[in-house]
Amino acid sequence: MSIEELIAMNLGDLADAYAARTLSPVEVLQTVMAHAEAVNPAINALFCFRPDEALSAARASEARWKTGTPAGPLDGVPMTVKDSVAMVGWPYLHGIKANAELPPSNYNSPPAIALQEGGAVIFAKTTMPDCGLLAAGVSSMHGITRNPWGLKWNTGGSSAGAGASVAAGAGLVSVGTDIAGSVRLPAGHCGLASLKPTHGRIPHLPADTMRMAGPMARSVDDAARLLTVLTRADERDTWSFPNDGTQYHQRLGRDIKGLRIGVLTDMGFGPKPEPAVRDAVEAAGRLLAGDGAIVEPMAPPLDIDGYAPIDLFLQVRGFVEVSGLPPHGDDGINPYVKAWALGGERHSGADMYRALGAITKMKTALLAAFEGWDYVIAPVLPVVNFPAEEPGVSRDVPLAHTIFTAMFNQTGQPAATVCTAFDERHLPIGIQVIGHRCDDLGVLQVAKALEQLRDVTMDWPLTPRA
Repeated sequence: MSIEELIAMNLGDLADAYAARTLSPVEVLQTVMAHAEAVNPAINALFCFRPDEALSAARASEARWKTGTPAGPLDGVPMTVKDSVAMVGWPYLHGIKANAELPPSNYNSPPAIALQEGGAVIFAKTTMPDCGLLAAGVSSMHGITRNPWGLKWNTGGSSAGAGASVAAGAGLVSVGTDIAGSVRLPAGHCGLASLKPTHGRIPHLPADTMRMAGPMARSVDDAARLLTVLTRADERDTWSFPNDGTQYHQRLGRDIKGLRIGVLTDMGFGPKPEPAVRDAVEAAGRLLAGDGAIVEPMAPPLDIDGYAPIDLFLQVRGFVEVSGLPPHGDDGINPYVKAWALGGERHSGADMYRALGAITKMKTALLAAFEGWDYVIAPVLPVVNFPAEEPGVSRDVPLAHTIFTAMFNQTGQPAATVCTAFDERHLPIGIQVIGHRCDDLGVLQVAKALEQLRDVTMDWPLTPRA
């Protein structure tokens, strides 16, 4: 089969084909791997290809499908995981060249366990920027990851390689991680559906108060199917929820009539959306209103700089990681990350405590602003894109353009993305759908409604475009 035929299918179609024996996991893997190897030199999204391991997993999946005993909804799906998702025997570099000689991981993170137990066929890892602390596809270890919709444009980050590879068809889905928008930002730049789940929905390691793993896919259906598999309890992540058994991919249909949906285009501080971004969000609101939702503008929720204390916290976090790296030369870490992270040394414990207090104040105000709304739609980021070589919209504060995403890592609310528009350069514009804590299903349902209502053709860049 061709990659074009395969990309036209969703994972549900693929499972049906496996069950009917009209497609084999081995055949599908071979198609995806050949395509991934062909496009990766242009986008630089994948590393550590493991074709032999993947082929062994695909053959095992084929045997299960032959006996009618698939291991789960992802059995036989060729896919990737991010550099920062630990898997036994695989590199864990965190995007940093100084880590190049570290031994492979000696433990499996919860997402890796879920995927392996569910029969997914992992054939490579995806690139990321240093420390996961750039919202861009620039890494001292991996180099520049490029957006297949336009190779001179950024993928966003930190799940940069996941965004670029899935958009280009180099893998059917991927798992990223999100600390300030790191799943949603590359999904927005690359036209994907994604979810930053409610904090605790998908366990991850090291356990963290703001970072979590999340699914990235070309459709909401596929992201939901991946969420079904990734949702589980793991006591090693002390914030993880018990698995309630929700089959997210089977429950996406919903009548949105009567839902109260706010349209948020101004956080009350920071950069305002470019006209193309604002227009896309407002147009998405009109689509939902036309389908019966009650859609109204949402007033700016904050009258303080909600990002400043988050930046301080992340800067100190970065300083701790950078100062503990193995000995390295000047090229051992991205210079923008290093310069920003080393500024964390000047902050005291009292500074950190004050920052945490300011974050709590921001969370309280933002959650209060959500009262009365069932869901809110917002930009994923305030710009459509920026050059591939840049570490962010701002070189001095590389994460400053994450104001529409980073806040919801702090509140722990679920936030999905879906592409609903393109700009004049045919670069994707993502819309964020945010809901109340634990309403991951509802967020995906509204994202699915937008996906069905959108008036765009997702002509996926299977051949990366100049």
